[in-house]
Amino acid sequence: MNPVTPAPGRDRLRIAIQKSGRLAEPARALLASCGLSWRESRDRLFCYGESLPIDLLLVRDDDIPGLIADGVCDLGIVGRNVLAEQDLAGRADTDGPRFRELRPLGFGGCRLAIAVPDAWQWREPSQLAGTRIATSYPQLLSQWLQGQGIAAQVVLLSGSVEIAPRLGQADAICDLVSSGATLAANQLKPVQTLLDSEAVLAGPAVDFDDVRAELMELLLRRLDGALRIRRSKLLMFQASRELLPTLLPLLPDAEEPTVMRIDGAERLALQALCHGALTWQRLEELKRAGARGLMVLPVEGLLA
Repeated sequence: MNPVTPAPGRDRLRIAIQKSGRLAEPARALLASCGLSWRESRDRLFCYGESLPIDLLLVRDDDIPGLIADGVCDLGIVGRNVLAEQDLAGRADTDGPRFRELRPLGFGGCRLAIAVPDAWQWREPSQLAGTRIATSYPQLLSQWLQGQGIAAQVVLLSGSVEIAPRLGQADAICDLVSSGATLAANQLKPVQTLLDSEAVLAGPAVDFDDVRAELMELLLRRLDGALRIRRSKLLMFQASRELLPTLLPLLPDAEEPTVMRIDGAERLALQALCHGALTWQRLEELKRAGARGLMVLPVEGLLA
């Protein structure tokens, strides 16, 4: 069987996002920052794009990869963990990938990790040999165990994985970890990370060959700009010309600054678009190096 190709003939782009849950609102906010707006249906399952021919489907996150593979939707915002698990599960039925990750989106960060009871004296993964490990991600766990050469029993659970050791269903677990508070409440500790996850934009394995290709290119360009804005600030300050060789190396994440002369040729005003965090420590380092009148301004729009 060949990889699933995008459904032909559609002149609107359809994006699936989580209807409710931790990725739902950040996904909508990110797309809205790209200039998209919608009219929501009465059942709140479909949003018709008004500013651009880009619609939203509001679904369960576990359904998103399959909807992309089947051509029901064109793109989706989903956790990397869900995408990777379903990619491994579906490879037995296809000759190639059914979908792919297009962009990491910078929110919904977590990790898929193995956790063991606090009483364990953890040293190395080989300690898992012969144990029972409960998880909702059997494909990812099985792949990791095979890669490590560890023979362990994978116990599939659809929910409440963290209580499996206390109920005697498993010796350890493999589950998503964010703050670690849930593990701590169940006397568990994370010991091995299998996958670093976040929200990603996913799409079909095969490129579009119709108007959707142009819409996706436009969306990706706007997404890239919106994601850069989240990390970017405009830094403004004044300094003597002779201090530039000392100041500019302190801005390794900045684009080439705009320099204007004031007070003759020796006093300069600089504007630099910085893509990293402008912490108080960085500002104090600039001041010690001779920068004066430091100002940090938000960036409302950025188009590469």
